[in-house]
Amino acid sequence: MRRPRGALKLAETLRRHEYGGPHVVGGAELGAERLETETICALATPPGRSAIAVVRVSGPLTRDAASRVFRSQRSLEPHVATYGAVLAADGAPIDRGIAILGIAPATYTGEDTLELQLHGSPVVVRETVQSLLACGIRYALPGEFTRRAFLNGKLDLQAVHGVADLIAAETRSAARAAAANLAGGLAATIDELRLQLSAVAEELAAAIDFPDEVPSPDPDRVAAELAAVQERLRTLQRDAEVGRLLREGVSVAIVGPPNAGKSSLLNALLGEERAIVSELPGTTRDTIEESIVIHNVQVRLIDTAGIRSHADRIESAGIERTRRAVDLSRVALVVIDGSIPPSREAHEILTQTEGKPRVVFANKSDVSNAGARSLRDRVTVCGSVYDGRTLSKLRDAIARAAWGDRDPDLERPHLAALYELDAVAQALSALDYARSTLARGDPPDLIAGELRRAVAALGHITIGAANEEMLGAIFARFCIGK
Repeated sequence: MRRPRGALKLAETLRRHEYGGPHVVGGAELGAERLETETICALATPPGRSAIAVVRVSGPLTRDAASRVFRSQRSLEPHVATYGAVLAADGAPIDRGIAILGIAPATYTGEDTLELQLHGSPVVVRETVQSLLACGIRYALPGEFTRRAFLNGKLDLQAVHGVADLIAAETRSAARAAAANLAGGLAATIDELRLQLSAVAEELAAAIDFPDEVPSPDPDRVAAELAAVQERLRTLQRDAEVGRLLREGVSVAIVGPPNAGKSSLLNALLGEERAIVSELPGTTRDTIEESIVIHNVQVRLIDTAGIRSHADRIESAGIERTRRAVDLSRVALVVIDGSIPPSREAHEILTQTEGKPRVVFANKSDVSNAGARSLRDRVTVCGSVYDGRTLSKLRDAIARAAWGDRDPDLERPHLAALYELDAVAQALSALDYARSTLARGDPPDLIAGELRRAVAALGHITIGAANEEMLGAIFARFCIGK
């Protein structure tokens, strides 16, 4: 006979989640339907000691659980904070805190919910969760609260991505970009474009079905409307790259010959002595990565080994990692010694980084600008790592290399997932074919199928075409309790 779920120990439940296997309760794997109808609970605040801890509950057993684990002088009212005692499974008081009962559908998940605000003691949290498990509730999977909000129509997929990105945001700009998607701006934009294409398709269909009553639309006008939709889709593609960089940060590889001042530059930008600085060439033998914020955007600085032809085996391994770091980085920050004529290694590095967004910094130019003068057409910034104005110019130059001449529009929604990018690419392909058909002078009715293909492709972004595998990948990004 299977043990009741409430009898499972919290540690056992957490262990199963930690190792990422199938959700098993009492020896049976739960199907998707059961996962969506059971009542769940989880700690919503970070584990460990804190002033306050929040335990969340969602599902059909919420009200029954509230009556069993919380006692107060007055009854719980919907969406009203109530002070009282939190009870263990045997009725003994665990803590005194606040309970907020939410009644469906006016909740985050669209189900009945309970939020218990407790003192942030790990013992109090553990006892409270065990009391809830004893009510027939199970511990939530990662992201399961937000998954239920999606399944119950409280959030669309773009808003789900926005929630995950907002939680993971490390800079103000990343938070603002995530908030733009969370507000539903992307779905509204895609729906508007689908509506425009559908209107053209319906016009063509009417002309095909009723040729005597409905004239064929003007091909030039149709081509212009399709071109306008394409331009907006291409803007979404460009903004997707911006959104990715905001989420992941801009990678900047600091490269150059030995003793050019790469490690000194890293330390100066960080404002701390992170890398060892020495006059001996080959001191840096491996990559060192640290993060700073430039223009409200996270920048990952990668200090690399100096590239030179005469290197021992260990140093050569570091140089190979340097080359890989340059290939994988968004921007190459090339540091040369501006006080002396450029070495052969300096010329090689400048040649290797051509065609890549880069900043060429002639360091030590305060001593002499002999090297900077000989490379004046390629140097971006001259100065010294010990000069604050030089560092300010370098930050601006890094931003320009990463973003171009203008800062990204953080308020504009952006594509955040690969399936969204694929859907836009398919729509653009269909519209390209439709416009080429019109350009050849073929009848407009021949493009009706391509318009339907474009509308269907964009529909994968907004109308819930996600399958179970896709949803699993999306919500795997979330922490338990969200």
